[in-house]
Amino acid sequence: MGFGSPEWPFLQRTGCCLDKRHSGTTKRQHSRPVAAGEAQAGLKQEQAYVRDEFGKILERERISSNEHLTRAILRERAATEEERQKAQRFARQLEEKDRELKKHDAYYKEQLARLEERSAQFYKVTTEQYQKAADEVSARFKRYETQPVCADLQGKILQCYQQHAQETLSCSALASQYLHCVNHAKQQQQA
Repeated sequence: MGFGSPEWPFLQRTGCCLDKRHSGTTKRQHSRPVAAGEAQAGLKQEQAYVRDEFGKILERERISSNEHLTRAILRERAATEEERQKAQRFARQLEEKDRELKKHDAYYKEQLARLEERSAQFYKVTTEQYQKAADEVSARFKRYETQPVCADLQGKILQCYQQHAQETLSCSALASQYLHCVNHAKQQQQA
């Protein structure tokens, strides 16, 4: 921005020569007194011009700032909208996963209930079959209550052998009676 530029026309209108190329004035011409009224009017005019120029510059700066601010607001709104849409997508995905998990949970609970029911039935059938088999075995193989045959003679023989450990022949009469008693019991059972 030089002195000859349109932003500084007041220098040209006042006849001031700071740049010798633009004016033919010399230092002597500057020394000429200028009327106070003209100088004051010129000064006011120049102040008004400078005020207008500053106003225009400020207006351009304000417009530029507003444009930057508007663009920043639009970018922020776009980013906010994109984040909102992402949040909605994630919320839908989360709801879908939740529905899927509930569906799987219900399915597995149903399967577990079926298995428990089958297990209970299997246990009942198995218990019944076991009891039936136990009853059949008990019926087929009755327990026999046996009492020793000739128990009194058996006790006497044992006592005799204990008393006469070296003389076993002394107990032969008892042994003969015991054998006769056992044979007699066998015959009665077969009859």
